[in-house]
Amino acid sequence: MLQAALYLIPVPLSDGPTSDVLPQRNIAIVGEIGHFIVENVRSARRFLRQCSRDIDIDSLTFSTLDEHTQPEEVAAMLQPLRDGHAMGIISEAGCPAIADPGADAVAIAQREGLKVVPLVGPSSIVMSLMASGFNGQSFAFVGYLPIEPRQRLRKLRDMEQCIDRLDQTQIFIETPYRNNKLIAELAKSLPPRLRLCVASNITGQNETIVTRTIGEWARAKYDYNKIPTIFLLYK
Repeated sequence: MLQAALYLIPVPLSDGPTSDVLPQRNIAIVGEIGHFIVENVRSARRFLRQCSRDIDIDSLTFSTLDEHTQPEEVAAMLQPLRDGHAMGIISEAGCPAIADPGADAVAIAQREGLKVVPLVGPSSIVMSLMASGFNGQSFAFVGYLPIEPRQRLRKLRDMEQCIDRLDQTQIFIETPYRNNKLIAELAKSLPPRLRLCVASNITGQNETIVTRTIGEWARAKYDYNKIPTIFLLYK
């Protein structure tokens, strides 16, 4: 019988067989959980079907935890765990609680002394860093860059200073339809000597992970439009 705990369940980053990127243990654990905290119910149900056709989706309970969820609602979602039932957290893609609203539920579980179990799975942050050739001893994930131009430029300057002063890799993301525009903007705003790694569709059939200097990106041909992509900067 599965131990009562909050299981953090990674989700594949791209289309393809779930068994290609998740251990069999994950799939077995998922089949024994009846209560889930999810970022999106529809995609969570689809993921569970991919894990096993034997899962009775309609018998499960789902609580939605996303950017619109009020803080006071999160604690109530963990009641099944307090009652001795196993629970799972499922994000849209990758690892729960990493750049993901599920972190709020994990924080409450830790404060209350409830058991939390992270499961093995793909993380675009870690996998892109592994393949970039950049510093893996010191790095920072800064999420989305500011939208307002002056704040955005200031953030780029701050990242440049962190690279030079702290010897720290900077990792960030963009809305997929703005990927090409972001690369062009980086080419205009940053020193040509810096290196930029663009990691696209990680674990997918058309995965590409390319590291070039900013100067080389300024002359390169590319098209990352609407493809899930993560960006890394280093010297």
